[in-house]
Amino acid sequence: MPEIIVSTRSAYERDGTVLHQERVCARDLESEHFAAQLVERLGWALTDADAAEHPDADQVRRPEAKRRP
Repeated sequence: MPEIIVSTRSAYERDGTVLHQERVCARDLESEHFAAQLVERLGWALTDADAAEHPDADQVRRPEAKRRP
């Protein structure tokens, strides 16, 4: 099964911190709800990875969750 991994490891490093790891099937993306939730989780992981790689930068703004009416 395909897997999405967000980590702080660059192409030049051997070790890094895995901040998000998730197995996803292509058919999972047929659900708009699942796809939206996946993108939200990835956004959080990317923000966390950026903050981990640049700890001296101003606080990275975490994307806000969109609430359904």
